[in-house]
Amino acid sequence: MAATLGLVVAEIFGGILGHSVALLNDAVHNLSDRPAIGLSYLAMRWAERPADKEKTFGYHRAGTLAAYTNSFVLVLLSVWLGYEAIERFRSPVPVVESWMIWTSIAALAVNGGITLALVKARSDLNLRSILVHNFGDALSNIAIIAGAIVIHFTGLHWIDPLLGLAIGLLVLWSSVGILRESSHILLEGRPREVSIEEVARAILTVEGIQEVHDVHVWSLGGDHHALSLHARITDMHLDECEQLLSAIKEKAARDFNITHTTVQLERAGLPAHSGLVMPEPINPRY
Repeated sequence: MAATLGLVVAEIFGGILGHSVALLNDAVHNLSDRPAIGLSYLAMRWAERPADKEKTFGYHRAGTLAAYTNSFVLVLLSVWLGYEAIERFRSPVPVVESWMIWTSIAALAVNGGITLALVKARSDLNLRSILVHNFGDALSNIAIIAGAIVIHFTGLHWIDPLLGLAIGLLVLWSSVGILRESSHILLEGRPREVSIEEVARAILTVEGIQEVHDVHVWSLGGDHHALSLHARITDMHLDECEQLLSAIKEKAARDFNITHTTVQLERAGLPAHSGLVMPEPINPRY
């Protein structure tokens, strides 16, 4: 975070001294990294906390909430950056190319280093929001360097606000996907890699299950998924029910990486009241 703050200060001075709206816009973009990284760090620490009487599922969604907050702020920021760039189109200002180039080279070193450090952690939604954030910063730095060189040789000062507008669009594009995915998780959406029908058919292969319905799968955040379902069984002893429940949980964990499974057992032959019914098991014995 100290490196990001130093980078923001450098780009603000470079933008003011170099009269570059692209540098100033990129400084504001980088400034959003500081609270973003802080939120992500806090979220990762919270996600490690065990469940308690208030948060009975634990704090796994703290990271998702941080990713949603970061991406929402970026969407608003991209709109503001675009507006500032359009205003500069209307009132062009000559820029000092040397300030743009050297400031952006320093920024590229910082953002490039952070991006490379986070590549291996891109499967985590929260860390991916930071990765996308810094990767966008690095691309912005490269574009500003190239734009400054073009301005130096052509004198086309409108390239600077054009770069500012492009940065705003880049921020918008990169953040919408994370905003959509984090919203999906917060709204109890089905994990993208899990099919409800496949889960139901897999549970039907467990010996003793005749039908499953009211199947619900949702993400608790990260790789933590939950499952609830109703299963209809023939009459059996309580110890057999316990073995059947263990088999269902083992099947869900092994085949779909579902770590929390809740099953309601029902006697076969009752009328169905559900949105999803799988009455024909894969196992031909039933």
